[in-house]
Amino acid sequence: MDLGIAGKWALVCGASKGLGLGCAQALVREGVNVLIVARGAEVLEATAAKLIADSARPAGASVQFVAADITTVEGRAAVFAVRKDFDIVVTNAGGPPPGDFRDWDRDAWIKAVDANMLTPIELIKATVDGMAARGFGRIINITSSAVKAPIDILGLSNGARSGLTGFVAGVARSKLAGQGVTLNNLLPGAFDTDRLKATMKGAAEKTGQPVYAVLDARRKTIPAQRFGTPEEFGAICAFLCSMHAGYITGQNVLADGGAYPGSF
Repeated sequence: MDLGIAGKWALVCGASKGLGLGCAQALVREGVNVLIVARGAEVLEATAAKLIADSARPAGASVQFVAADITTVEGRAAVFAVRKDFDIVVTNAGGPPPGDFRDWDRDAWIKAVDANMLTPIELIKATVDGMAARGFGRIINITSSAVKAPIDILGLSNGARSGLTGFVAGVARSKLAGQGVTLNNLLPGAFDTDRLKATMKGAAEKTGQPVYAVLDARRKTIPAQRFGTPEEFGAICAFLCSMHAGYITGQNVLADGGAYPGSF
């Protein structure tokens, strides 16, 4: 299927590895020009080289990168100094650490909200009007399945991402919807990423079990009986960014192998 977005420009955050990389790779393969952002300069540069060398990348698809912390004012300024206008924005920032809510002080909460709620809002604010003026725009926020089924040790993430979800629900149904701009959240369940390994390590330390045992037990709770891959996550993201997804907005798209037990 031709997604109809070749030649568009995309900003993909947290794209040096994991789900962000999966999204960037899928977009590049559709002929989208991407500007990828992450904090680690060395890994990010290697990722950009990998995307450029991808045999599935159309010759015209450009890959640029900025090593910056997108959760800071300075980091966002560095990105927009390279390019101001984007047709597609994929927001993504590393989730806050797991733990016991009794141990989190105000600073921990502010940091979580700043990274996982306020940063996406700032990126949306900076780009949607330009998208609306051009008659096309796609905002994809990578959040978490914990928005629908909260996980006790991920309270910081549960709270901050739920706040973003409520914000997006309103903005997606504003006049932007009639100007060709869609805003959706993509909710990953258990995907084979460093984030999953870190979370499972935290669970292992809490229960005293080996990490491999915790990972195996987690895998068995998923109807699909496996963890997702960044590549398939990226494919979902690319479709939501496509011309064919213009009637999908304000949605929380759950990709979790069937783990969420609810009907709605």
